[in-house]
Amino acid sequence: MATATAPKVKFYRGTGRRKTSVARVRVADGTGKVVINKRPLDAYFTEHKDRSAVIAPLEVVEMVGKLDVIVLVNGGGSTGQSGAICQGLARALKTMYGPAIGAAPPAEGEAPTETAQVKKLRDSGLLTRDARMKERKKYGRRGARRSFQFSKR
Repeated sequence: MATATAPKVKFYRGTGRRKTSVARVRVADGTGKVVINKRPLDAYFTEHKDRSAVIAPLEVVEMVGKLDVIVLVNGGGSTGQSGAICQGLARALKTMYGPAIGAAPPAEGEAPTETAQVKKLRDSGLLTRDARMKERKKYGRRGARRSFQFSKR
């Protein structure tokens, strides 16, 4: 008795971080659906700026509607999560368009070659981690820098 097996789908993975958010992104060939924490993109992010930040890497490499994106994200707020997804998606696309596994490494003294797509992602700043985070509260103060009101008399 023969059983039909579904063809294996090749996934490319990327991890993105922003503030306190961490996003694990999987990319595969498909119809262009974006699923975040088992919800569609429009249902998960209500603001336009967050939705456009998520699909920015796909627009840069001109793959909108050609790839399926599956995301698991936690921590932080909506802006931090959209930034983390953006970086994770860019990293997944980098592994997708990067040099093939088993390809010969560049010769000594020769710079590693980047594909045109990876260069577009790097030049647009999507692969760079934004290191800005909330500053911690210090002892003897009201917040990170704000002091208590001073009274001279």
